[in-house]
Amino acid sequence: MAKEQGRKLVAANRKARHDYTIEDVFEAGVMLTGTEVKALRAGRASLVDGWCEVDGGEAWLHGVHIPEYSQGTWTNHAPRRKRKLLLHRHEIESLAQDTREKGQTIVPLSLYFLDGRAKVEIAVARGKKDWDKRQALRERQDNLEAQRAIREKRDR
Repeated sequence: MAKEQGRKLVAANRKARHDYTIEDVFEAGVMLTGTEVKALRAGRASLVDGWCEVDGGEAWLHGVHIPEYSQGTWTNHAPRRKRKLLLHRHEIESLAQDTREKGQTIVPLSLYFLDGRAKVEIAVARGKKDWDKRQALRERQDNLEAQRAIREKRDR
């Protein structure tokens, strides 16, 4: 059987980019059980309530929902268990240093398979205020309208 190539997206946390200002992005491996991998290959996961923490020199992923594998037996996993992230020591130290500042957290952005291995993209992020969110939406809407006007003028 040929090895799976490329990147296959399983889940994305689109709300994270709306709620947070992304400052630094890391790619980490995830320690999973067999039934979790099978559930992910079926394309089932949710990152909405997910967050990460550094505890005792290790990075952990909390709140990510990977539903039980439908053909699993009594060996099935708990859907919201905490999962260890596989990072280099200097990356873990960098994450720990960044999150010591007030208002910063680590959020998962996407969960995917890269060449057959489960990876999660995590980011050091700072929470946005409500007015920041409204301003970002307004800027995006203005850019879309400007692009639309340019396209209409060019097509005439």
